[in-house]
Amino acid sequence: MTVVSTPPPRLPLRRRSFGPGVSPMLRRLAEERATGVLLRERGALHLADGQVTYAESPESPGLDVLLTTGGVLDSEVWREAVARAGEDRRVGRFLVDSGRVTEGVLELCLVAALFDAAYFVLGPSSAPARFRYGAAHWLGPVRPMPVAALERETLRRRELLHRIWPDPATDTAPLVRTDRAAEPPVPARQEAVLGKVNGVRTAADISLALGRPAFHTLVELRRLATAGIVTTASPPLPPPRPPRSAQPPRPPRADAAPEQPPPALDPVSVLLAQPSADPDVALLRRLRDALEAL
Repeated sequence: MTVVSTPPPRLPLRRRSFGPGVSPMLRRLAEERATGVLLRERGALHLADGQVTYAESPESPGLDVLLTTGGVLDSEVWREAVARAGEDRRVGRFLVDSGRVTEGVLELCLVAALFDAAYFVLGPSSAPARFRYGAAHWLGPVRPMPVAALERETLRRRELLHRIWPDPATDTAPLVRTDRAAEPPVPARQEAVLGKVNGVRTAADISLALGRPAFHTLVELRRLATAGIVTTASPPLPPPRPPRSAQPPRPPRADAAPEQPPPALDPVSVLLAQPSADPDVALLRRLRDALEAL
């Protein structure tokens, strides 16, 4: 007897919906396989055939910082690659073909820089987005990233930060150490971040100084905030106002009517207003009072 197994019914495929915080324009550009650059409030995403090839944000160190600060590449070599291959948009290919860096290391650093900057670019924004068709990045194609994968990683990072410390103020504000008698010991990665906290630097400043992805710095700072070691710096107090008596007189308003001089008095009124023991003057006063009483 032959038993024929029946395969389980296949569930219908559902189209993945894009969650909050992801640009609807980016989804449309991915669907139409567009090439160009998407400009948003906190950075830009470069696309080729609907996939993201590079991301950049002022809040995140770029690929050059990750390569040079990490010791993978000398800064002079990076500048040479941009000068010789940037116009042809083949900087990545030039670095690999010339033996300056292996393809695997370049891809690893690129993905780190791309995810890092995309986290900020795809953050909530009230400003409109723009797309420039046809614009290509000088790095050239290295490892394009599907938009869906970029979205998943962005949302995962957002949820992770919220679980660590729900207040996002530590992501953008200048940071200070809390006033504690003794700080608990922290891991080496947090100690390096803590060493850059000086009341002026923000998370982006610390990431740039350390040459690390900005998201990693956000994670360590939120953990330090959870431990009560780091907090946001208080905004500077406004200068005290001088006492009212010492305030200079306000200048006249430009639309204010010019001040009118007091009306001139006739000689008789001036004479009557002055005290005098002269009998003629006294008579004139009595006549005035009598006339006013009529």
